[in-house]
Amino acid sequence: VAGLVGRFNKFPVHKICYDHSSTTTQEFRQWIETNQKEAEESLVDEFGMTPFHILFSSAEPSGELLQVLLDKFSYYILGWKDANDKLA
Repeated sequence: VAGLVGRFNKFPVHKICYDHSSTTTQEFRQWIETNQKEAEESLVDEFGMTPFHILFSSAEPSGELLQVLLDKFSYYILGWKDANDKLA
């Protein structure tokens, strides 16, 4: 439980994907463009999850935010497994 408190503090792209219903596609795209280096440096969280894992773990993932992720990050990230050996 302790690992879940503040889980996304150092992972802003993960946080946006987790709270995807509270941001627009344009806001997400603009945030990544403005903070590209920060976004690239925080692609994997403590659980080995990428923003793709976080977005896909939603009951209703946003296709528009998925497209932003695909536009901004290399496709090979989709092949990364999390700590439970799961692909996004």
